[in-house]
Amino acid sequence: MSKNKLAFIGGSGIYNLDILKEVVEHDLVSPFGKPSSKIIEGKINSNTIYFLSRHGVGHRLAPSEINYRANIECLKQLEVTDIISLSAVGSLKNNLDPGTFVIVDQFIDRTINRIKTFFENGIVAHVPMAEPTSKVLMNLSKDILENLNIKHSYRGTYIAMEGPQFSSKAESLLYKSWNCDVIGMTNMPEVKLAREAEIRYASISMVTDFDSWSSEHEEVDLQMLLDTMHKNVEKSKNFIENFSNKYFSGIDFSSDSTSKILDTSIVTQYQNWNRDTEAKLSNILERFKRENNVGRK
Repeated sequence: MSKNKLAFIGGSGIYNLDILKEVVEHDLVSPFGKPSSKIIEGKINSNTIYFLSRHGVGHRLAPSEINYRANIECLKQLEVTDIISLSAVGSLKNNLDPGTFVIVDQFIDRTINRIKTFFENGIVAHVPMAEPTSKVLMNLSKDILENLNIKHSYRGTYIAMEGPQFSSKAESLLYKSWNCDVIGMTNMPEVKLAREAEIRYASISMVTDFDSWSSEHEEVDLQMLLDTMHKNVEKSKNFIENFSNKYFSGIDFSSDSTSKILDTSIVTQYQNWNRDTEAKLSNILERFKRENNVGRK
């Protein structure tokens, strides 16, 4: 059994982790291009974790400019098995006020300009997305947030919009009528690609503001968002440190099928695979081919 490896993807406001020791920078390139930033490897209490700044250091990339495929493929190159996504979101519920951490378990994808799959050009796969996040990672996140006395909500639906503009009031009211909990711009197609790469995923969405649905709350503006994000940075670091310590003390993932999801998802027979696509997906397909004796003579 391969060793579990943990990565954190930091969203708006989380561009580096000064809590890491023995830092190594991985300047990787994927067949899909460059990731958002160098991937940082470092230690927390002798345990190795990886960190990727989703928007790049200095927040250079808008949500639709992020190369999601390169980000996930480069983490796969490093043999990452688990991703914790940290994201800034707007709230669509009165009880989810700024500063609340929401452990998301469902998504609605309203993005329209992004490539959302690794599987195209001659190799087709349909991965199940009914339960897109890892319950094991979610439950561990819940335990850590409770121990740190950080206000949080367990389970919630994240609606992903294209951005970079915030919602109109009409849009916000529509999403609220769908019973969505939070709104963001980056977890899609990230969670879909992680599933295709057989990497377990959990989303910790940090509320920075109320979306524009209610006149009772202040209108969303950038300064409000930034002020709340800064307050969440230390909470995020405490969460990362405590989560990492617990993660490496031993977790049972036997109930989670994500690490072998391609076994029942690839529908194109091997003899019909596009060989250029097969080469492009060499890291994504490595386990599948090895364990299923695919492509060997």
